[in-house]
Amino acid sequence: MTMWFEDHLWFEPSRSDVDQGCVEVALTSQVVGVRDTKNREAGHFTVDAARWGSFVDAVKAGILDR
Repeated sequence: MTMWFEDHLWFEPSRSDVDQGCVEVALTSQVVGVRDTKNREAGHFTVDAARWGSFVDAVKAGILDR
C-alpha cells in the first residue's frame, strides 16, 4: 500500500540530531510514515500506528540501546 502524506504532517522527532539530520515522521491515526531528512526524494516507508508506538516505547525504555 502506498500512502501519501501532506507536507505539513512531516516533523523531526525530538530525539533526532538536528545538526546531523536523521529521520522525519508523519503521524496519522492509522499509519506512520518515516523518511530520511537527507534524501526525502527517495520516498518513505510506513508502519502501522500500534507498531510505531511499541517502537517508541522501546526506545524510551532504553531497550534498543547498544
